Amino acid sequence: MAEELLERYGQYMNPALARIFRFTGIDSVEDHGQGAILWDESGHEFIDCAGGYGVFNQGYQHPRIVAAAHRQLDKMGISSHVLESRPGVDLAEMLSQITPGDLQYSFFCNSGTEAVEGALKFARAATGRQEIISTIGAFHGKTYGSLSVSGRRLYQEPFEPLVPEVVRVPYGDAAALAAVISSQTAAVIVEPIQGEGGVVIPPDTYLPELRRLCDDTGALLIVDEVQTGIGRTGTLFAIEHSHVVPDLLCLAKALGGGIVPIGAIVGRPGTWKFFESSPLIHTSTFGGNPLACAVALEALKVTVEEKLPERALALGQFFLEQLRTLQRRYPKAITEVRGRGLMIGIEVPGAGIGGALISELFQRQVLVVYTLNNERVIRLMPPLVITREQLDTVVERIDAALATIYPDIEELLD
Repeated sequence: MAEELLERYGQYMNPALARIFRFTGIDSVEDHGQGAILWDESGHEFIDCAGGYGVFNQGYQHPRIVAAAHRQLDKMGISSHVLESRPGVDLAEMLSQITPGDLQYSFFCNSGTEAVEGALKFARAATGRQEIISTIGAFHGKTYGSLSVSGRRLYQEPFEPLVPEVVRVPYGDAAALAAVISSQTAAVIVEPIQGEGGVVIPPDTYLPELRRLCDDTGALLIVDEVQTGIGRTGTLFAIEHSHVVPDLLCLAKALGGGIVPIGAIVGRPGTWKFFESSPLIHTSTFGGNPLACAVALEALKVTVEEKLPERALALGQFFLEQLRTLQRRYPKAITEVRGRGLMIGIEVPGAGIGGALISELFQRQVLVVYTLNNERVIRLMPPLVITREQLDTVVERIDAALATIYPDIEELLD
């Protein structure tokens, strides 16, 4: 069945990606999931440490979130766009209550890249300026504007010219930003932790210094929490570790509770004033639909009431300790283990080692992926509902996988 589906995938969707699936030996077809476990059509059980790139914070098919989806589907899934819709207002109100500082207004869309696109537009409209500063290694999405502020040339070159007046500086280097930010800068866009850049954690002073520089120049600070938000790093929002309030906050992925796609831009009052010129200046047909908003509201309630950020913090500390023990055991295979909460990266000396490790883990029924902007970093982002016992099993299987490839480590480095 898997080969038949892969053949059709290559014929009708993406031939190049089909070849990669074959090369890595990933030949299973997903069927259903529950909690941190994913089953394929043959009944094989996988512990998912990829977590849908940050989608499944509340786990697969959380019963409360599924029930909320059913309740709303029994009423209506898509808005009439003529009458008012209660789920969207309820969700916006909760986001205003739980996001940092005076973030107040929400605009809903369908994905993280749409949230970034909107935030870039909002920043230019609110400031009357054009320049956007982003960071090298960043990942903000692959639609046109989002791609323009992302940081890997591989994804950008075929689509150039991109949006103009984008300046890139090294991530984690506030002095580099200070050297280029000015009264012409509309916004600085940054991730609290670079996800696709390789799970890169900046110095503690970095985000507060960015906030100060933006305040000094009148630029807006856009924080992209599409991957880090909704409990992933041990707080509800990763920016809380730095005690910084952004002007615009971008959310998606886990906001949909692993059930529906939804993105959001949450802004401070001053960033919303441009809507006064035209209330319909930025809209989305499907964004903020009742189904997505009802599900997202329940996903947030589950995250808060089940203390998933606190769970991520405690389990993340345990997981990091165990992985660093493996680093000491296999020093030629693991360069560094880093992370915050249950957002963890294992850096290896070369992409060949990473590919071999991912393949070996798949054979041992653990799902992991590398980061898109750094193929030497394997990311571990399991659902926040994963159990301590399941993490013990993951550590055992990573140990076995490393033991298998370790005798060939020099060859894999070539």
